[in-house]
Amino acid sequence: MLDIIDTHQHLWNLDRLNLPWVEAVPALNRSFEISNYLKAAENSGVTRTIYMEVDAHPDDKQKEIDDMTLYCQADSDEMLGMVVSADPGKPGFAKFLDTNSSNPFIKGVRQVLHNPEQAPKYCLTPKFVQGIRALGKRGLLFDICIRPAELHDAVELCRQVPETTFVLDHCGNADPYVVNGHRKIDSSSSDTTFVHSKESWQKGIFELGELDNVYCKISVIIAHVETGWNACTLAPTVDACIDAFGEDRVVFGGDWPVCTLGASLSKWIATLKEIVSNRPIVVQEKLFSLNAKRRYQL
Repeated sequence: MLDIIDTHQHLWNLDRLNLPWVEAVPALNRSFEISNYLKAAENSGVTRTIYMEVDAHPDDKQKEIDDMTLYCQADSDEMLGMVVSADPGKPGFAKFLDTNSSNPFIKGVRQVLHNPEQAPKYCLTPKFVQGIRALGKRGLLFDICIRPAELHDAVELCRQVPETTFVLDHCGNADPYVVNGHRKIDSSSSDTTFVHSKESWQKGIFELGELDNVYCKISVIIAHVETGWNACTLAPTVDACIDAFGEDRVVFGGDWPVCTLGASLSKWIATLKEIVSNRPIVVQEKLFSLNAKRRYQL
């Protein structure tokens, strides 16, 4: 069985953290603890994880870090690092980094950029770019979670700051049905987060793939599946990302429990294994563990 490092594992205790966004997602509007994750990952091959921040209320972000640090310090050796929440463009970002500089488990930072209230091109403002540059100087990475129609902004940001390592979340937030040609652009919905064309997404993915300081996380697309889906539904998205970034700059992300909006964690892992089964075993090992081990210095 392939050894798997899950680079995108969420946990939240709603008695401890205020997560305003889950109120709009009833299936996720409850606590998800480490015991729940371990049960979901049972017999899947997952041996280690990187915690991913959960877009908690600003007042709770330090509490989130402190809680997850305790998990990382546990003797079980399951969670070995974390990507924490902070806004590189906000005043106080440098102070935040200083406050947490002695925490060896912090591998990087994420600021969710696809929320409806987030202004386009925010990630290209001078203060934001300055904050991203500060991450690189400290050896920390930045996870890009951006609207798929704005991948060109991600390209420009990554080009401006070559000294910082970036990880593109969720295959660039692709709609797998647009990528596989089963759905055209649909802008009728009030939620335009995932509106994009196949051509614009492909262009952005391959331009990002040309940049040596950018990795791609194969994650979350399972959450968007519809009735009757199978591995072929997701394969064009996965294959395009691996082809664009190459075997050395792709990592696996479970995105549990968000993945359960489409399928269980074990089903997502089994599906991804099926999609990449025709690739050399070394490529599969790099995707599921070796690249993550190197990138997150585990």
